[in-house]
Amino acid sequence: MSASDEGNAAAAGYAPHPYVGGRTAVLRALAAWRMRWPGAPRVIVLTGNPGSGRSRLLTGFLMMCDPGYRKQLPLDDLDPATVPPDLPAPAVPSPAGRTAAQLLWLISDHFGLNAEHTDGIFTELATREEPVTLVVPDVDQAGPVRAADEAARVVQDVLKPLAATETVQLLADVPRELAAELAGALPRGQVQVIDLDEAEWADPKGLVLHAETALTPEAGAPELPYTTDPSARRALAEAIAARADGNRLTVQLAVQSLLMQPEGFDPADASLLPGSVGEALDLHARRLGADPQTLRLLLAPLAFAEGEGLPVQLWGALANAVAGRDMSQDLADGMLLAAPFIQPVEASPDDDEDTDADGTGDEAADDSGAGPDAGRTLLRLMHPGLAEEIRSALPDARDAQTKIAMALLEAVPQQDWSKADPYIRDHLAAHTLDAGLLPQLLTDPGLFAHADPVTMRAAIEAVPLEQLGAPARTYLRTAPLLTRSQAPAELRAAFLESAFVEDGLAPYAEALHTLGFALPWRTLWSVPLVGVRAVTTGSLPPQGGDGATADAAGGPDGTTAAQAPDGTTAQVTDGATPGSVQPGGPVRASGTSAPRPVAAFIVPEGTPGSRTVPRPDGDDSEGEGRALLVHDLLRPEYVDADPAQVQLPSEQAQAAAPFGLSRGADYLRVWARASQEVVAALLSDTPFTGADLSPDGVLVVATARGVTARQILATPPPATPTVPAQRTGTADSDASDGLEGDHS
Repeated sequence: MSASDEGNAAAAGYAPHPYVGGRTAVLRALAAWRMRWPGAPRVIVLTGNPGSGRSRLLTGFLMMCDPGYRKQLPLDDLDPATVPPDLPAPAVPSPAGRTAAQLLWLISDHFGLNAEHTDGIFTELATREEPVTLVVPDVDQAGPVRAADEAARVVQDVLKPLAATETVQLLADVPRELAAELAGALPRGQVQVIDLDEAEWADPKGLVLHAETALTPEAGAPELPYTTDPSARRALAEAIAARADGNRLTVQLAVQSLLMQPEGFDPADASLLPGSVGEALDLHARRLGADPQTLRLLLAPLAFAEGEGLPVQLWGALANAVAGRDMSQDLADGMLLAAPFIQPVEASPDDDEDTDADGTGDEAADDSGAGPDAGRTLLRLMHPGLAEEIRSALPDARDAQTKIAMALLEAVPQQDWSKADPYIRDHLAAHTLDAGLLPQLLTDPGLFAHADPVTMRAAIEAVPLEQLGAPARTYLRTAPLLTRSQAPAELRAAFLESAFVEDGLAPYAEALHTLGFALPWRTLWSVPLVGVRAVTTGSLPPQGGDGATADAAGGPDGTTAAQAPDGTTAQVTDGATPGSVQPGGPVRASGTSAPRPVAAFIVPEGTPGSRTVPRPDGDDSEGEGRALLVHDLLRPEYVDADPAQVQLPSEQAQAAAPFGLSRGADYLRVWARASQEVVAALLSDTPFTGADLSPDGVLVVATARGVTARQILATPPPATPTVPAQRTGTADSDASDGLEGDHS
């Protein structure tokens, strides 16, 4: 049967789809696509105006694609050409609230791909023997931040590469302004654009049926002359549909308005029926004796709301801000006025603050915690098209958004982000982005730590890099680690504290120690060394009175950092993290009566300030030589000292140390020997190349970026004789993993 032949289905007496209520031509085209019917396109781009019914149509089609749901539908009564074959359900990765990268990893997880980078996802899909079917709905709702225009990024980075992959059968619902871009990336014959507002795909009879069904008492309509009398109901439905010009949202708003407040409505008066979403708002207000502008001002905060919706308790303050006057009485009197356009929702659980202490959560993990918003009632407009209408009709949308952002900022008690409403904390960046004020906001380390890193990152990435200050750039480079780890606020603060030190922003790092966080460490220094292969901690012996370094006798076991008992190079362990304090050249150690704690780095030969390590006797192997560089353990300064004089801690000192160290490829854990509890967990976005923990709890780690030292701040319980002494060096990793039971 032809996909454009509507008449045959009606003549055959087929029942309409029970959820869609029409759209026979489109459903036929989608069924042919799912069936891979000869001549059917491999890619379908579904588009239309806001409120055209794209989401409802796709939902109805997917009902027939799901083997379980098919059993609940009267498939035998439907047009056979609209019913897809009984195949496994297609993958339906939702972009709603997700970034393009998150959407790609969602697809990767669904198909069990092993790609390490996003480009590898398309490569793996292209090599599959069997084609894969993907339905991507609601692209216009992509992204955690509305003003960041994530929908365009989803089309560019996800849908276009998917569409170009021959083994992928794709159906995507995209806004009209992006439909041509997606379709234009493919040869003719492989892609079909279905625009629900074009005459070929219009469904005026289905629109009448949609209105008529909504007006029935069975659908919840009150018993009125035009809802109980079939002929009157049909006449009213035809009038509503004719005025709505094919827009299902307009029909829905018209019906909800008159059913919620039937007084003052005359079904014979066509002037009371809206021809657009905006008219639906204005006619409803006038019929209730209210000023349409008052209704729009009441709804404006909801039109700008981010995430799942706006908390009820913030609505009044934001309405006052947008209107520039006290709207409390209007709000109290206007609940019936606003009710047809508002949808209450219960905030979904958010595991943002419910992550394991080691911070090694998976970005794609399911939400399972009960976050601060969970269980709260939020309000949102019933359709994105309604929000778009309200925003576009404001005289100055950016000014309104600025007023909202300022009102949210003023609502933070004493500017203490730990006491801020979760909505303000997580979404203020999105509001200020839309107002053009985000760069000015990005100077508060407390906000960086407390805000949801997914939304904060998305907002900052939408700002041109040249407009960002140094703190925002530090946040931006740290954000992938924050989002990947799903770290709670306290661990985010710890990661950011180190990042600020690495980037030379020590005051911002110090500020995080004053905000009530129980940080696991204090970052002492960081150096941006390239090529560090390993690090170790030790000490230099006390200097003589003349300032000359005393002869090194080695450690208690005769071992120094430069040479081990077997004649090999220094016993230096491996580890990780970035760097930043710029070395000011070697600093000669000053006279002191106690050993000087230091860290030694194995670096490429020729590194400024380093001293070459001689090869052991008989070593004629080829390859680049190695050198040692000595750095003060507690201060940001290099030490001009012979590496052979660096003494390593004895086994007895290591065994008596309060902390132990275990590590993986991209994480480190410091644990208390007495209790065997993890007291600090460190993740890295680049592999560790060296790590060591001094007996007094200074963790020195190296990555490709450089070397960083952190003083562990936890106070462990006193050791007991029942805790066995731990071995030194990398062997601690094995012992600790066994104690923790974690081999991730």
